[in-house]
Amino acid sequence: MVPAQAQEAPAAQVDRPAADPADVESVDAIMAAVYGVISGGKDVERDWDRFRSLFLPDARLIPTQCNAQGQCRVLNWTVDQYIETAGPGLMVRGFFETETNRIEERFGNIAHIFSTYDSRWLPEDAEPFQRGINSFQLMNDGARWWVVNIFWQGAGPNTPIPAKYGGK
Repeated sequence: MVPAQAQEAPAAQVDRPAADPADVESVDAIMAAVYGVISGGKDVERDWDRFRSLFLPDARLIPTQCNAQGQCRVLNWTVDQYIETAGPGLMVRGFFETETNRIEERFGNIAHIFSTYDSRWLPEDAEPFQRGINSFQLMNDGARWWVVNIFWQGAGPNTPIPAKYGGK
């Protein structure tokens, strides 16, 4: 195996807005910032510059879609493709996603988070319309945390959330 070569820190790349230091100072902070940006009421514009500031320039958002027969595929979006594709839908009815369970693994400057979520149209909805797991890959460049990727799948009849991830 070839050792990784040192590269210029991602923070030096110019195609991202500057992050609020409070959003990227810890794993808890960056996770809260991601969920905070995508959540909001009907017709409430999301702070997409804040969202962009959380991600590495080459980061990906990767939803998994499975049909009733269990056949799955993934979409592979850049941050801007996610904003263009999913962003308008977040505002149609309102959208509130909250983390309900977290399993975190770390090694050196990388972290992997299995973040179980509930999605609701309104915060006061008695039941979520969707549950699932977001798999976050995060990196600390020595100055701050970055989202490298978010890969997720909604729960369903063939994919219930296991108890170890907060399922029932």
